[in-house]
Amino acid sequence: MSETAAIPHGLPMERDAGPFDPPRQITRLREARPVSPLVFPDGHQGWLVTGYDAVRQLLADTRFSSRQDLGIVHVPYETPGMPAATEPSPQVPGLFVAMDPPDHTRLRRKLTGAFTVRRMKQLEEHIVDITERQLDEMARLTPPVDLVKEFALPVPSLVICELLGVPYEDRENFQVNSAKFLVKDQQLDEKMAAYGAMTAYLAELVMRKRAEPGEDILSDLARHDDLTIEELTGIAFLLLLAGHETTANMLALGTFALLEHPEQLAELRAAPDLLPDAVEELMRYLSVADIFYRYATEDIELGGETIGKGSTVVVSLLAANHDPQRFDHPDTLDIRRKARGHLSFGHGIHQCLGQQLARIEMRAGFDGLLRRFPTLQLAVPADEVKLRTDMNIYGVHELPVTWTETTR
Repeated sequence: MSETAAIPHGLPMERDAGPFDPPRQITRLREARPVSPLVFPDGHQGWLVTGYDAVRQLLADTRFSSRQDLGIVHVPYETPGMPAATEPSPQVPGLFVAMDPPDHTRLRRKLTGAFTVRRMKQLEEHIVDITERQLDEMARLTPPVDLVKEFALPVPSLVICELLGVPYEDRENFQVNSAKFLVKDQQLDEKMAAYGAMTAYLAELVMRKRAEPGEDILSDLARHDDLTIEELTGIAFLLLLAGHETTANMLALGTFALLEHPEQLAELRAAPDLLPDAVEELMRYLSVADIFYRYATEDIELGGETIGKGSTVVVSLLAANHDPQRFDHPDTLDIRRKARGHLSFGHGIHQCLGQQLARIEMRAGFDGLLRRFPTLQLAVPADEVKLRTDMNIYGVHELPVTWTETTR
């Protein structure tokens, strides 16, 4: 293995290879040293893992902790208003994505019944109805329109609100505040204010669910006497944030990618039965939830390197999903590819709980959009599309589109 690539100082984030590919420096690192040292802004000597096999192995190894309360939190990029290194963050009740077993196991187990493949399949027809109604709304508008505002964000927001029992009319609250919370370079006090506003709203909501439960996931959780209001609030925050942000960005960025690959778009329109494979390929190709963190609880061998106890490890799912050791011609969008095994939903005990829901939403979304807007195209040059390089979940801020005809 060559070690000629320079050790990065800070996480490379500029999308200099195009809107859909990893940053060039990360690609070079993966080729030279898939498990590479990374110097953090505070001087911490951590690691960046970019190779598919190493990422998969790391995510399956619980010695790489997800907790943020074990040591100093090192952030691999500059954050205004936040010291380069901060003291350990106290564990947030209910936020099981930042927990290890047994705490993680206890909380996640409460939710497995809500997101089974069978239960999601039962919801599929209803999700298609929600999607079609939103497309009806969009078809009534005079183009150009912003696809994010009129379609990509409303569909998963409507679905997750209904599933959780969150009033959709309150969407302004959580959409605005979740966006502020996810801005990478947001001032720390503004980020925490957004988080505080969301959790205050959700705490009040789960208390109402506990007093008068309905037929929804938060009510089902509220019936568990062994869950505190704080834990219920943390779970609700996690499900609401993940439930609309990731799928919304996949729908918008996926549409952008298809419009930029007209031969793939034409093939998908001509053979709609390719849609399930196309969704998997778009998830691999785009990997909107890219960067994750782990903390080494002991010295661990990974990819021929020794990661020392106390090291913060940064993982790039996008780089792993573009690894030529795992996928042939990985920087090519190929809707006929069998992309199963991609890591866009993670791997191991933290693998995305709502992945079947996301798949159903994306299949319904892309199917409806491409069928009903056969002449859909960008309304601005591609290089004017505003990319979410400033956000912790990648995508586009806006996607101006136009069309000349619609169908039912």
